Amino acid sequence: FEKPYFKELAKFLRKEYDTKTIYPPKRLVFSAFDSCDYEDVKVVIIGQDPYHQVNQAHGMCFSVNKGIRIPPSLVNIYKELNNDLGCSIPSHGYLMKWAKQGVFLLNAILTVEDSKPSSHKNKGWEIFTDNAIKKLNEHKNPLVFILWGNFARSKASMIDNRHLIIESAHPSPLSAHYGFFNSKPFSKCNNFLIKNGIKPIDWQIDE
Repeated sequence: FEKPYFKELAKFLRKEYDTKTIYPPKRLVFSAFDSCDYEDVKVVIIGQDPYHQVNQAHGMCFSVNKGIRIPPSLVNIYKELNNDLGCSIPSHGYLMKWAKQGVFLLNAILTVEDSKPSSHKNKGWEIFTDNAIKKLNEHKNPLVFILWGNFARSKASMIDNRHLIIESAHPSPLSAHYGFFNSKPFSKCNNFLIKNGIKPIDWQIDE
């Protein structure tokens, strides 16, 4: 937090939050970090930037608050989860249950202006989150990194081969049929964890 780039980022964000509608709310910007301790991380899912409509974003990639319509990418994640592990599809998109089991839901950019995707790109967040990925790469346990889409896949060079990297197309409706569907990431992830003596993830999101 003391690095010059972060001071610049903090200054930028103060002005943005003061003058515009920014998501997620300030108190939730770091909720991916707050909800999953470093020592407990088993799986890392990398997203790009937060959802940009009201009440959606709460600081974890792909997840939305309860009571909010499930976004199309998450609908497809649930479809693949059902296809892969037979999990029933819940009526909400709140993924806290995953986070509490050690699934770190990291967006590369942690804030966004209302209705303007990627509006906080190249403001410093990528440096911060790349450093987080490098730190996760040093984790004492082998981790699973799930990289969906070209943006997330660009982070693979930071991850060494003692970890499992699961890559595919993005679950967005624009690309899900080009390699996301039937990629079975959840069973591959759990098989790797079990093989390494680590308790697998219960991916079923409860109602």
